[in-house]
Amino acid sequence: MADTMRGVYTNLTDIRRRVFAEVAKIVYDIVNNPDWTDADFDVHFDQLPYQIVPGDVATYRESVFLERAIVEERIRLAMGLDLRGVDRPIRVSEGLSDATVADTYYNPPLINVIKFACNACKDNVYMVTDMCQGCLAHPCREICRKKAITFHQKRAIIDQEKCIKCGMCERTCPYHAIHHYTRPCADACGMHAIGSDENGRADIDYSKCVSCGQCLINCPFGAIADKSQIAQVIFSIIGGDEVIAIVAPAFVGQFGGKGNVGKLRNAFAKLGFAGVEEVAVGADLCAIEEADMFLDEVPDKIPFMGTSCCPAWSEMAKQEFPDHKECISMALTPMVLTARMVRAYRPNSKIVFVGPCSAKKLEAMRESVRSEVDFVLTFEEMAGMMSAKGIDYLSLEDDENSSFEYASEDGRNFAVAGGVANAVVNVIAEREPDLDVKVLNAEGLDDCRKMLRDATRGKYDGFLLEGMACPGGCVAGPGTLQAINKSAAAVKRYAKKSPRKHAVDNEFRSLIHSLERPEDGVMPEE
Repeated sequence: MADTMRGVYTNLTDIRRRVFAEVAKIVYDIVNNPDWTDADFDVHFDQLPYQIVPGDVATYRESVFLERAIVEERIRLAMGLDLRGVDRPIRVSEGLSDATVADTYYNPPLINVIKFACNACKDNVYMVTDMCQGCLAHPCREICRKKAITFHQKRAIIDQEKCIKCGMCERTCPYHAIHHYTRPCADACGMHAIGSDENGRADIDYSKCVSCGQCLINCPFGAIADKSQIAQVIFSIIGGDEVIAIVAPAFVGQFGGKGNVGKLRNAFAKLGFAGVEEVAVGADLCAIEEADMFLDEVPDKIPFMGTSCCPAWSEMAKQEFPDHKECISMALTPMVLTARMVRAYRPNSKIVFVGPCSAKKLEAMRESVRSEVDFVLTFEEMAGMMSAKGIDYLSLEDDENSSFEYASEDGRNFAVAGGVANAVVNVIAEREPDLDVKVLNAEGLDDCRKMLRDATRGKYDGFLLEGMACPGGCVAGPGTLQAINKSAAAVKRYAKKSPRKHAVDNEFRSLIHSLERPEDGVMPEE
Protein backbone atom coordinates (compact mmCIF):
# COMPACT_ATOMS: atom_id res chain seq x y z
CA MET A 1 0.00 0.00 0.00
CA ALA A 2 1.37 3.42 -0.97
CA ASP A 3 1.81 5.88 1.85
CA THR A 4 4.74 7.95 0.64
CA MET A 5 3.46 11.45 1.44
CA ARG A 6 2.52 10.98 5.09
CA GLY A 7 4.27 13.39 7.42
CA VAL A 8 5.27 15.70 4.56
CA TYR A 9 3.60 19.12 4.62
CA THR A 10 2.80 19.72 0.97
CA ASN A 11 1.01 22.40 -1.03
CA LEU A 12 -2.03 20.13 -1.04
CA THR A 13 -1.95 19.95 2.75
CA ASP A 14 -1.88 23.73 2.93
CA ILE A 15 -4.80 24.18 0.52
CA ARG A 16 -6.90 21.52 2.25
CA ARG A 17 -6.41 23.06 5.68
CA ARG A 18 -6.92 26.59 4.45
CA VAL A 19 -10.27 25.62 2.96
CA PHE A 20 -11.39 24.23 6.32
CA ALA A 21 -10.25 27.38 8.11
CA GLU A 22 -11.83 29.83 5.64
CA VAL A 23 -15.14 27.97 5.53
CA ALA A 24 -15.28 27.96 9.33
CA LYS A 25 -14.44 31.67 9.43
CA ILE A 26 -17.31 32.60 7.13
CA VAL A 27 -19.74 30.48 9.14
CA TYR A 28 -18.60 32.14 12.38
CA ASP A 29 -18.96 35.56 10.75
CA ILE A 30 -22.48 34.91 9.48
CA VAL A 31 -23.84 33.49 12.70
CA ASN A 32 -22.26 36.26 14.76
CA ASN A 33 -23.55 39.06 12.52
CA PRO A 34 -27.33 39.44 12.79
CA ASP A 35 -27.34 41.90 9.88
CA TRP A 36 -26.10 39.30 7.39
CA THR A 37 -28.73 37.88 5.09
CA ASP A 38 -28.76 34.63 3.12
CA ALA A 39 -27.67 36.70 0.13
CA ASP A 40 -24.64 37.97 2.07
CA PHE A 41 -23.80 34.39 2.96
CA ASP A 42 -23.93 33.36 -0.70
CA VAL A 43 -21.81 36.30 -1.81
CA HIS A 44 -19.07 35.57 0.72
CA PHE A 45 -18.89 31.94 -0.32
CA ASP A 46 -18.83 32.84 -3.99
CA GLN A 47 -15.90 35.18 -3.30
CA LEU A 48 -13.98 32.69 -1.15
CA PRO A 49 -12.23 30.84 -4.04
CA TYR A 50 -10.73 34.17 -5.15
CA GLN A 51 -9.35 34.74 -1.64
CA ILE A 52 -7.78 31.31 -1.47
CA VAL A 53 -6.48 31.44 -5.07
CA PRO A 54 -5.84 35.15 -5.77
CA GLY A 55 -4.44 36.80 -8.87
CA ASP A 56 -4.41 35.65 -12.47
CA VAL A 57 -1.31 33.45 -12.58
CA ALA A 58 -1.51 29.74 -11.80
CA THR A 59 0.77 28.41 -9.05
CA TYR A 60 0.34 24.66 -9.33
CA ARG A 61 -1.77 23.82 -12.40
CA GLU A 62 -2.02 24.91 -16.00
CA SER A 63 -4.46 27.74 -15.27
CA VAL A 64 -5.66 29.78 -12.33
CA PHE A 65 -9.22 29.03 -13.42
CA LEU A 66 -8.69 25.31 -12.89
CA GLU A 67 -7.07 25.89 -9.52
CA ARG A 68 -10.01 28.02 -8.47
CA ALA A 69 -12.57 25.53 -9.75
CA ILE A 70 -11.00 22.73 -7.71
CA VAL A 71 -10.97 24.90 -4.59
CA GLU A 72 -14.65 25.64 -5.21
CA GLU A 73 -15.45 21.93 -5.09
CA ARG A 74 -13.42 21.54 -1.91
CA ILE A 75 -15.39 24.40 -0.35
CA ARG A 76 -18.66 22.67 -1.19
CA LEU A 77 -17.47 19.39 0.28
CA ALA A 78 -16.29 21.20 3.42
CA MET A 79 -19.85 22.50 3.77
CA GLY A 80 -21.15 18.95 3.41
CA LEU A 81 -22.61 19.69 -0.04
CA ASP A 82 -22.46 17.60 -3.20
CA LEU A 83 -20.00 18.23 -6.01
CA ARG A 84 -21.38 20.28 -8.87
CA GLY A 85 -22.01 18.92 -12.32
CA VAL A 86 -20.07 20.57 -15.13
CA ASP A 87 -22.87 20.52 -17.67
CA ARG A 88 -24.56 23.70 -16.41
CA PRO A 89 -23.57 26.82 -14.45
CA ILE A 90 -23.83 26.32 -10.69
CA ARG A 91 -22.64 28.85 -8.12
CA VAL A 92 -20.38 27.74 -5.29
CA SER A 93 -23.09 28.79 -2.87
CA GLU A 94 -25.91 26.86 -4.50
CA GLY A 95 -27.63 24.72 -1.88
CA LEU A 96 -25.97 26.44 1.07
CA SER A 97 -29.33 26.88 2.76
CA ASP A 98 -29.45 23.09 3.07
CA ALA A 99 -26.19 23.16 5.02
CA THR A 100 -27.14 25.91 7.43
CA VAL A 101 -29.23 23.61 9.59
CA ALA A 102 -27.41 22.16 12.57
CA ASP A 103 -28.98 18.70 12.25
CA THR A 104 -28.13 18.35 8.56
CA TYR A 105 -25.98 15.36 7.62
CA TYR A 106 -24.34 14.95 4.25
CA ASN A 107 -25.82 12.95 1.41
CA PRO A 108 -23.72 9.99 0.26
CA PRO A 109 -21.14 9.54 -1.07
CA LEU A 110 -18.76 10.59 1.68
CA ILE A 111 -15.55 10.19 -0.36
CA ASN A 112 -15.62 12.09 -3.65
CA VAL A 113 -13.44 12.37 -6.75
CA ILE A 114 -13.17 15.88 -8.19
CA LYS A 115 -12.94 14.65 -11.75
CA PHE A 116 -11.28 17.68 -13.37
CA ALA A 117 -8.59 17.63 -10.67
CA CYS A 118 -7.67 14.04 -11.48
CA ASN A 119 -4.50 13.51 -13.52
CA ALA A 120 -5.88 10.33 -15.12
CA CYS A 121 -2.79 8.50 -13.90
CA LYS A 122 -1.76 5.27 -15.59
CA ASP A 123 -2.86 2.27 -13.57
CA ASN A 124 -1.33 -1.21 -13.65
CA VAL A 125 0.78 -0.53 -16.75
CA TYR A 126 4.31 -1.74 -17.47
CA MET A 127 6.33 0.78 -19.48
CA VAL A 128 9.91 1.08 -20.68
CA THR A 129 11.83 4.04 -19.24
CA ASP A 130 14.86 5.95 -20.55
CA MET A 131 17.09 3.53 -18.64
CA CYS A 132 16.70 0.99 -21.45
CA GLN A 133 20.13 0.27 -22.99
CA GLY A 134 18.91 -1.78 -25.93
CA CYS A 135 21.16 -4.61 -24.76
CA LEU A 136 22.05 -7.56 -26.97
CA ALA A 137 20.60 -10.19 -24.63
CA HIS A 138 17.05 -8.77 -24.78
CA PRO A 139 16.02 -10.79 -21.68
CA CYS A 140 12.74 -8.85 -21.39
CA ARG A 141 11.72 -9.97 -24.86
CA GLU A 142 12.82 -13.55 -24.36
CA ILE A 143 10.95 -13.95 -21.06
CA CYS A 144 7.65 -12.55 -22.36
CA ARG A 145 5.31 -15.45 -23.11
CA LYS A 146 2.85 -13.24 -25.00
CA LYS A 147 5.46 -11.76 -27.36
CA ALA A 148 4.42 -8.29 -26.20
CA ILE A 149 7.95 -6.84 -26.33
CA THR A 150 9.75 -5.80 -29.51
CA PHE A 151 12.75 -3.58 -30.18
CA HIS A 152 12.87 -0.44 -32.29
CA GLN A 153 16.05 1.62 -32.70
CA LYS A 154 17.71 -0.34 -29.88
CA ARG A 155 14.90 0.33 -27.41
CA ALA A 156 12.31 -2.05 -26.00
CA ILE A 157 8.63 -1.34 -26.69
CA ILE A 158 5.74 -3.01 -24.87
CA ASP A 159 2.51 -3.69 -26.79
CA GLN A 160 -0.11 -2.89 -24.18
CA GLU A 161 -2.74 -4.88 -26.08
CA LYS A 162 -0.73 -8.07 -25.66
CA CYS A 163 0.70 -7.39 -22.19
CA ILE A 164 -0.93 -9.45 -19.41
CA LYS A 165 0.75 -7.50 -16.56
CA CYS A 166 2.69 -10.51 -15.28
CA GLY A 167 5.72 -8.36 -14.41
CA MET A 168 8.29 -10.88 -15.66
CA CYS A 169 9.95 -8.27 -17.89
CA GLU A 170 10.36 -5.83 -15.02
CA ARG A 171 11.98 -8.47 -12.83
CA THR A 172 14.26 -9.68 -15.63
CA CYS A 173 15.66 -6.39 -16.94
CA PRO A 174 19.26 -5.99 -15.68
CA TYR A 175 18.98 -2.18 -15.90
CA HIS A 176 15.64 -1.95 -14.08
CA ALA A 177 14.46 -0.06 -17.12
CA ILE A 178 10.86 -1.30 -17.01
CA HIS A 179 8.57 0.32 -14.47
CA HIS A 180 5.21 -0.78 -13.16
CA TYR A 181 2.97 2.31 -13.04
CA THR A 182 0.05 2.31 -10.63
CA ARG A 183 -2.41 5.04 -9.75
CA PRO A 184 -1.45 6.23 -6.22
CA CYS A 185 -5.03 6.38 -4.96
CA ALA A 186 -5.81 2.90 -6.31
CA ASP A 187 -2.55 1.56 -4.88
CA ALA A 188 -3.51 2.94 -1.47
CA CYS A 189 -7.03 1.50 -1.58
CA GLY A 190 -7.07 -1.74 0.36
CA MET A 191 -10.56 -2.49 -0.96
CA HIS A 192 -9.47 -2.26 -4.61
CA ALA A 193 -12.47 -0.01 -5.07
CA ILE A 194 -10.84 2.52 -7.42
CA GLY A 195 -10.85 2.01 -11.16
CA SER A 196 -11.04 4.31 -14.17
CA ASP A 197 -13.94 6.02 -15.87
CA GLU A 198 -14.30 6.41 -19.63
CA ASN A 199 -11.81 9.28 -19.57
CA GLY A 200 -9.18 7.41 -17.59
CA ARG A 201 -9.87 9.35 -14.39
CA ALA A 202 -10.26 7.77 -10.97
CA ASP A 203 -13.65 6.28 -10.26
CA ILE A 204 -14.78 4.82 -6.91
CA ASP A 205 -16.91 1.69 -6.68
CA TYR A 206 -19.02 2.60 -3.67
CA SER A 207 -20.27 -0.97 -3.28
CA LYS A 208 -16.73 -1.80 -2.13
CA CYS A 209 -15.59 1.46 -0.50
CA VAL A 210 -15.45 1.45 3.32
CA SER A 211 -14.40 5.12 3.57
CA CYS A 212 -10.99 4.44 5.10
CA GLY A 213 -9.77 7.65 3.43
CA GLN A 214 -6.38 6.34 2.37
CA CYS A 215 -7.07 7.40 -1.22
CA LEU A 216 -7.62 11.04 -0.36
CA ILE A 217 -4.28 11.39 1.46
CA ASN A 218 -2.36 9.50 -1.21
CA CYS A 219 -3.59 11.38 -4.30
CA PRO A 220 -0.71 13.71 -5.30
CA PHE A 221 -3.13 15.92 -7.24
CA GLY A 222 -5.60 16.45 -4.41
CA ALA A 223 -8.45 15.11 -6.53
CA ILE A 224 -10.17 13.16 -3.75
CA ALA A 225 -11.85 14.68 -0.71
CA ASP A 226 -14.50 13.81 1.85
CA LYS A 227 -17.46 15.80 3.11
CA SER A 228 -17.36 17.68 6.40
CA GLN A 229 -19.73 18.84 9.13
CA ILE A 230 -17.73 21.90 10.19
CA ALA A 231 -20.59 24.28 9.39
CA GLN A 232 -23.22 22.18 11.13
CA VAL A 233 -21.14 21.92 14.31
CA ILE A 234 -20.65 25.69 14.41
CA PHE A 235 -24.35 26.32 13.79
CA SER A 236 -25.18 23.97 16.64
CA ILE A 237 -22.77 25.68 19.05
CA ILE A 238 -23.81 29.22 18.15
CA GLY A 239 -27.45 28.14 18.21
CA GLY A 240 -27.17 27.44 21.92
CA ASP A 241 -26.92 23.65 21.95
CA GLU A 242 -24.94 21.96 24.68
CA VAL A 243 -22.23 20.54 22.40
CA ILE A 244 -19.82 18.03 23.91
CA ALA A 245 -16.63 16.95 22.14
CA ILE A 246 -15.44 13.38 22.62
CA VAL A 247 -11.85 13.10 21.42
CA ALA A 248 -10.27 9.93 20.05
CA PRO A 249 -7.14 8.52 21.75
CA ALA A 250 -5.02 9.65 18.79
CA PHE A 251 -5.55 13.32 19.72
CA VAL A 252 -2.33 13.63 21.72
CA GLY A 253 0.09 16.01 20.03
CA GLN A 254 -2.16 16.57 17.03
CA PHE A 255 -2.57 20.29 17.65
CA GLY A 256 1.06 21.00 18.46
CA GLY A 257 3.84 20.27 20.88
CA LYS A 258 4.71 16.88 22.36
CA GLY A 259 1.34 16.39 23.97
CA ASN A 260 0.12 19.51 25.76
CA VAL A 261 -3.05 17.76 26.84
CA GLY A 262 -3.70 20.41 29.45
CA LYS A 263 -4.42 22.94 26.70
CA LEU A 264 -7.19 20.89 25.10
CA ARG A 265 -10.09 21.86 27.35
CA ASN A 266 -9.08 25.50 27.08
CA ALA A 267 -9.01 25.35 23.28
CA PHE A 268 -12.36 23.59 23.01
CA ALA A 269 -13.94 25.99 25.50
CA LYS A 270 -12.84 28.92 23.34
CA LEU A 271 -14.59 27.23 20.41
CA GLY A 272 -17.80 27.12 22.41
CA PHE A 273 -17.90 23.46 23.41
CA ALA A 274 -19.70 22.79 26.67
CA GLY A 275 -17.31 19.98 27.58
CA VAL A 276 -14.65 17.55 26.38
CA GLU A 277 -14.38 13.86 27.18
CA GLU A 278 -11.75 11.26 26.37
CA VAL A 279 -12.86 8.37 24.11
CA ALA A 280 -10.13 6.27 25.72
CA VAL A 281 -12.63 5.77 28.56
CA GLY A 282 -14.95 4.10 26.07
CA ALA A 283 -11.95 2.17 24.77
CA ASP A 284 -11.52 0.65 28.22
CA LEU A 285 -15.14 -0.47 28.22
CA CYS A 286 -14.77 -1.83 24.70
CA ALA A 287 -11.73 -3.87 25.77
CA ILE A 288 -13.65 -5.34 28.70
CA GLU A 289 -16.64 -6.20 26.51
CA GLU A 290 -14.45 -7.85 23.87
CA ALA A 291 -12.54 -9.81 26.51
CA ASP A 292 -15.80 -11.17 27.90
CA MET A 293 -16.97 -12.07 24.38
CA PHE A 294 -13.70 -13.82 23.60
CA LEU A 295 -13.87 -15.92 26.77
CA ASP A 296 -17.51 -16.78 26.13
CA GLU A 297 -17.30 -17.57 22.42
CA VAL A 298 -13.77 -18.69 21.40
CA PRO A 299 -13.39 -21.50 20.47
CA ASP A 300 -16.73 -23.07 21.47
CA LYS A 301 -18.96 -20.82 19.35
CA ILE A 302 -16.58 -19.19 16.88
CA PRO A 303 -13.05 -20.29 15.84
CA PHE A 304 -11.45 -16.86 16.30
CA MET A 305 -12.48 -13.29 17.12
CA GLY A 306 -11.65 -10.03 15.36
CA THR A 307 -11.76 -6.67 17.09
CA SER A 308 -14.50 -4.16 16.28
CA CYS A 309 -13.19 -0.64 16.90
CA CYS A 310 -11.96 0.11 13.34
CA PRO A 311 -15.13 0.46 11.22
CA ALA A 312 -13.30 0.15 7.90
CA TRP A 313 -11.65 -3.13 8.92
CA SER A 314 -14.81 -4.63 10.37
CA GLU A 315 -16.90 -3.64 7.35
CA MET A 316 -14.33 -5.13 4.97
CA ALA A 317 -14.39 -8.36 6.98
CA LYS A 318 -18.17 -8.62 6.93
CA GLN A 319 -18.39 -7.61 3.29
CA GLU A 320 -15.78 -10.01 1.93
CA PHE A 321 -16.11 -12.88 4.42
CA PRO A 322 -19.87 -13.03 5.09
CA ASP A 323 -19.72 -16.66 6.25
CA HIS A 324 -17.48 -15.57 9.12
CA LYS A 325 -19.04 -12.22 9.98
CA GLU A 326 -20.00 -13.57 13.39
CA CYS A 327 -16.27 -13.86 14.11
CA ILE A 328 -15.95 -10.06 14.14
CA SER A 329 -16.75 -8.73 17.57
CA MET A 330 -20.13 -7.07 17.95
CA ALA A 331 -18.86 -5.00 20.87
CA LEU A 332 -19.81 -1.35 20.73
CA THR A 333 -16.98 0.85 19.50
CA PRO A 334 -15.22 3.26 21.88
CA MET A 335 -16.91 6.19 20.09
CA VAL A 336 -20.39 4.82 20.72
CA LEU A 337 -19.69 3.72 24.29
CA THR A 338 -18.29 7.14 25.17
CA ALA A 339 -21.22 8.91 23.50
CA ARG A 340 -23.69 6.81 25.49
CA MET A 341 -21.86 7.56 28.72
CA VAL A 342 -22.05 11.29 28.01
CA ARG A 343 -25.69 11.01 27.00
CA ALA A 344 -26.46 9.26 30.27
CA TYR A 345 -25.59 12.35 32.33
CA ARG A 346 -26.20 15.02 29.69
CA PRO A 347 -29.28 13.70 27.87
CA ASN A 348 -29.94 16.88 25.90
CA SER A 349 -26.43 17.40 24.62
CA LYS A 350 -25.14 17.22 21.06
CA ILE A 351 -22.09 14.99 20.73
CA VAL A 352 -19.19 15.56 18.35
CA PHE A 353 -16.66 12.81 17.84
CA VAL A 354 -13.27 14.38 17.04
CA GLY A 355 -10.74 11.97 15.62
CA PRO A 356 -8.43 10.88 12.84
CA CYS A 357 -10.89 8.83 10.82
CA SER A 358 -13.07 9.20 7.72
CA ALA A 359 -14.73 5.84 8.32
CA LYS A 360 -16.12 7.12 11.63
CA LYS A 361 -18.21 9.55 9.59
CA LEU A 362 -19.74 6.60 7.82
CA GLU A 363 -20.15 4.65 11.07
CA ALA A 364 -22.08 7.60 12.51
CA MET A 365 -24.62 7.24 9.70
CA ARG A 366 -25.80 3.89 11.04
CA GLU A 367 -29.36 4.28 12.21
CA SER A 368 -28.46 3.01 15.68
CA VAL A 369 -25.44 5.33 15.99
CA ARG A 370 -27.07 8.50 14.64
CA SER A 371 -29.04 8.77 17.87
CA GLU A 372 -25.77 8.73 19.82
CA VAL A 373 -23.26 10.72 17.76
CA ASP A 374 -24.54 13.90 16.15
CA PHE A 375 -21.39 15.02 14.33
CA VAL A 376 -17.98 13.67 13.35
CA LEU A 377 -14.99 15.92 12.71
CA THR A 378 -11.39 15.05 11.94
CA PHE A 379 -8.43 16.67 13.68
CA GLU A 380 -7.78 18.64 10.47
CA GLU A 381 -11.31 20.01 10.48
CA MET A 382 -11.07 20.90 14.16
CA ALA A 383 -7.77 22.67 13.49
CA GLY A 384 -9.62 24.66 10.81
CA MET A 385 -12.11 25.82 13.43
CA MET A 386 -9.26 26.85 15.74
CA SER A 387 -7.59 28.78 12.93
CA ALA A 388 -10.85 30.54 12.08
CA LYS A 389 -11.15 31.72 15.70
CA GLY A 390 -7.49 32.74 15.88
CA ILE A 391 -6.67 30.17 18.55
CA ASP A 392 -2.95 29.49 18.92
CA TYR A 393 -3.02 26.14 20.69
CA LEU A 394 0.54 26.24 22.02
CA SER A 395 0.06 29.69 23.54
CA LEU A 396 -2.88 28.58 25.67
CA GLU A 397 -2.58 27.97 29.39
CA ASP A 398 -1.28 24.46 30.01
CA ASP A 399 -3.36 23.48 33.02
CA GLU A 400 -2.53 19.85 33.73
CA ASN A 401 -5.24 19.82 36.40
CA SER A 402 -7.81 20.10 33.62
CA SER A 403 -6.54 17.07 31.72
CA PHE A 404 -8.33 13.72 31.68
CA GLU A 405 -8.27 11.39 34.65
CA TYR A 406 -10.27 8.24 34.03
CA ALA A 407 -8.86 6.28 31.07
CA SER A 408 -6.24 3.58 31.52
CA GLU A 409 -2.89 3.31 29.80
CA ASP A 410 -4.26 0.46 27.69
CA GLY A 411 -7.33 2.48 26.65
CA ARG A 412 -5.20 5.40 25.54
CA ASN A 413 -3.01 3.08 23.48
CA PHE A 414 -5.96 2.04 21.31
CA ALA A 415 -4.66 4.68 18.88
CA VAL A 416 -1.51 2.72 18.05
CA ALA A 417 -1.44 -0.51 16.06
CA GLY A 418 -1.49 -3.49 18.40
CA GLY A 419 -2.95 -1.44 21.24
CA VAL A 420 -6.50 -2.78 21.00
CA ALA A 421 -5.49 -6.43 21.13
CA ASN A 422 -3.05 -5.74 23.97
CA ALA A 423 -5.81 -4.10 26.02
CA VAL A 424 -8.18 -7.03 25.47
CA VAL A 425 -5.49 -9.59 26.35
CA ASN A 426 -4.72 -7.76 29.59
CA VAL A 427 -8.38 -7.93 30.59
CA ILE A 428 -8.50 -11.63 29.76
CA ALA A 429 -5.41 -12.12 31.93
CA GLU A 430 -7.33 -10.64 34.85
CA ARG A 431 -10.25 -12.97 34.21
CA GLU A 432 -8.30 -16.14 33.33
CA PRO A 433 -4.65 -15.79 34.44
CA ASP A 434 -3.67 -19.21 33.13
CA LEU A 435 -5.12 -18.75 29.64
CA ASP A 436 -2.55 -18.11 26.92
CA VAL A 437 -4.24 -15.93 24.28
CA LYS A 438 -2.62 -15.93 20.87
CA VAL A 439 -2.76 -12.58 19.11
CA LEU A 440 -2.15 -11.34 15.59
CA ASN A 441 -2.61 -7.85 14.24
CA ALA A 442 -2.59 -6.47 10.70
CA GLU A 443 -2.33 -2.91 9.43
CA GLY A 444 -3.74 -1.81 6.09
CA LEU A 445 -6.73 -3.51 4.52
CA ASP A 446 -4.67 -5.65 2.14
CA ASP A 447 -2.81 -7.21 5.06
CA CYS A 448 -6.03 -7.42 7.07
CA ARG A 449 -7.59 -9.38 4.21
CA LYS A 450 -4.65 -11.80 4.08
CA MET A 451 -4.85 -12.32 7.83
CA LEU A 452 -8.58 -12.97 7.70
CA ARG A 453 -8.28 -15.27 4.68
CA ASP A 454 -5.80 -17.42 6.60
CA ALA A 455 -8.02 -17.32 9.66
CA THR A 456 -11.04 -18.59 7.74
CA ARG A 457 -8.90 -21.52 6.55
CA GLY A 458 -8.19 -22.53 10.13
CA LYS A 459 -4.69 -21.12 10.52
CA TYR A 460 -5.58 -18.87 13.46
CA ASP A 461 -8.13 -20.90 15.41
CA GLY A 462 -8.31 -19.62 18.96
CA PHE A 463 -6.66 -16.31 18.05
CA LEU A 464 -7.64 -12.74 18.82
CA LEU A 465 -7.19 -10.77 15.60
CA GLU A 466 -6.77 -7.00 15.50
CA GLY A 467 -7.38 -5.23 12.20
CA MET A 468 -6.52 -1.61 11.45
CA ALA A 469 -7.32 -0.05 8.07
CA CYS A 470 -4.59 2.57 8.46
CA PRO A 471 -0.96 1.38 8.55
CA GLY A 472 0.24 2.35 12.00
CA GLY A 473 -3.21 2.42 13.54
CA CYS A 474 -5.49 5.38 14.21
CA VAL A 475 -2.50 7.72 14.50
CA ALA A 476 -2.19 7.25 10.71
CA GLY A 477 -5.79 8.19 9.94
CA PRO A 478 -6.51 10.51 7.01
CA GLY A 479 -7.63 13.33 9.29
CA THR A 480 -4.46 13.55 11.36
CA LEU A 481 -2.13 16.54 11.53
CA GLN A 482 1.18 15.02 12.61
CA ALA A 483 3.69 12.50 11.27
CA ILE A 484 2.73 8.96 12.26
CA ASN A 485 5.85 8.13 14.30
CA LYS A 486 5.69 11.45 16.13
CA SER A 487 2.04 10.97 16.97
CA ALA A 488 2.53 7.36 18.10
CA ALA A 489 5.34 8.42 20.44
CA ALA A 490 3.17 11.20 21.91
CA VAL A 491 0.28 8.79 22.51
CA LYS A 492 2.52 6.28 24.27
CA ARG A 493 4.09 8.97 26.49
CA TYR A 494 0.67 10.27 27.48
CA ALA A 495 -0.68 6.76 28.07
CA LYS A 496 2.09 6.03 30.58
CA LYS A 497 0.95 9.00 32.68
CA SER A 498 -2.34 7.30 33.51
CA PRO A 499 -2.60 6.07 37.11
CA ARG A 500 -4.63 3.15 35.73
CA LYS A 501 -2.69 0.42 33.95
CA HIS A 502 -5.40 -1.75 32.41
CA ALA A 503 -9.02 -1.36 31.32
CA VAL A 504 -10.31 -3.24 34.39
CA ASP A 505 -8.90 -0.43 36.52
CA ASN A 506 -11.37 2.03 34.97
CA GLU A 507 -13.96 2.98 37.57
CA PHE A 508 -16.68 3.14 34.91
CA ARG A 509 -16.33 -0.56 34.03
CA SER A 510 -19.57 -1.43 35.82
CA LEU A 511 -21.53 0.71 33.33
CA ILE A 512 -20.94 -1.59 30.34
CA HIS A 513 -24.21 -3.52 30.45
CA SER A 514 -26.29 -0.41 31.02
CA LEU A 515 -24.80 1.12 27.86
CA GLU A 516 -25.42 -1.89 25.62
CA ARG A 517 -28.19 -1.73 23.04
CA PRO A 518 -28.81 -3.84 19.94
CA GLU A 519 -26.60 -2.83 17.03
CA ASP A 520 -27.52 -3.37 13.41
CA GLY A 521 -23.88 -4.02 12.56
CA VAL A 522 -24.41 -2.81 9.01
CA MET A 523 -22.74 0.17 7.39
CA PRO A 524 -25.05 2.44 5.37
CA GLU A 525 -24.96 2.02 1.65
CA GLU A 526 -23.36 4.82 -0.31
